[in-house]
Formats: sequence, C-alpha cells, structure tokens
Amino acid sequence: MVIGGKHFGQYTYDHWFDDEHEKQETLGVFLKPEEEKDYNSVENLTREAFWNVYKPGCDEHLLIHNMRKAKQFIKELDYVAIYNDEIIGNIVYAKTKILDTNKEHDVITFGPVSVLPAYQKRGIGKKLIEHTIAKAQGMGFKAVIIYGNPKYYERFGFKNSREYKITDMEGNYNDALLALELFPKSLENVSGKFFDGDVYKIDKKELEEFEKNFPKKEKLVLDTQIFKEDD
Repeated sequence: MVIGGKHFGQYTYDHWFDDEHEKQETLGVFLKPEEEKDYNSVENLTREAFWNVYKPGCDEHLLIHNMRKAKQFIKELDYVAIYNDEIIGNIVYAKTKILDTNKEHDVITFGPVSVLPAYQKRGIGKKLIEHTIAKAQGMGFKAVIIYGNPKYYERFGFKNSREYKITDMEGNYNDALLALELFPKSLENVSGKFFDGDVYKIDKKELEEFEKNFPKKEKLVLDTQIFKEDD
C-alpha cells in the first residue's frame, strides 16, 4: 500500500514491536538467502503477517512477488528466517536514490520485513535486520533509508533524515523517514529528496488476480487500520 510515497509494507511492522520480547531471541532460528523454491512460502507468510493490519486484506505479498523481478531488487540481501524447517520470516532490499538538484546519490532501502504472526515479538525481525545491514555494509553500500518507527530503529543506529537534510519527495521532513550511515560520514555531503522509484507501487487489478492463487481470507475493518477501505 502506498500512502504519500510511503509504502506501509516498507513502513516495516511496528504493529508487532515489543521491547521486552524483542530482547528474547528465538533459539534455533537460522538465516539463509531466499531461493526460488522458497517463493511461495515467503509470499504466503508475508500475506499472513500483514493481513488486515494496515487495511482490510493486504498487498505486501504481491509487492514481494513483483520486487524480485525489478531491476532495483537486491537479491544478495533477500533473506529468510527458518525455524523447525519452516520459513517464518523474510526481509528484502531495493536500490533507491537521494535526488539532489544536480546529482543523484545511490542508497538502499528495506521492506517489507515479514514474520509469521505466531513468531512475532520474538526477535526474528531484529535478527533479519542486523544480519542484512552488516551484509549491506560488506557489499559497499553507502546508507540505508527507510520509513519506520523511530523508537524501534534507533537501536540499529538510524537517525531522523533531517539530520542529513534528506526529505520525502514532497520536500518535507518526516518523523518516520530514517537514515543509517553504513560508513562514518557516508552521508556528509548528501542531501535531497528520498526517491524509491516504482518498486513499491501496486496495481489494484493485478492484486485481485494475484489473490486468486491463495486460500480465501476474510477482509476485516479494524479500528487500528490506517485505511478503512480496500484501496
């Protein structure tokens, strides 16, 4: 779902944050790169993780499906979490840009981060994020820019983007727009508008067709949802 340029799959998963339980990492969980044979499992778990959270139903499973085919997709940072031979979590990254007046600066973003409901609030997302941030640094990427919960992401070193003079595409500073330097002062001479391209856009008709591949689930309108309509 895209709202004012911000995809709420990309806007991570603050609906299952829990500081106390996030400190208790699930034993026996290991991470590995996603393989083609994992695609269906990952799309199903993503659907379960986001269903009825931000709106009736969800579209993050189609987002994952389409991201793998996009040129911005970073395959090397596509990881799954496995517990008892079951895929229970996933994280994906995409190449993005900071648009300055006369220059483009390459950065990356992540999301959605998906964890099966039965395993949420148990440190799985934290494990996925920490592992892939370290790998992104090893690959030489400059910085990570995301929309997320500031209270949660400060533990990973994220700061509000206004500290680096980075705005959204409307030129506004946003409390949820966060930046992480992967190297000291890597954003020192970077400023401009955060642009994630078309990778997070969803077509409603395409979603309707894609939904036919999954078991039918009831769409509910909940007080906690950002949107009350399926759009």
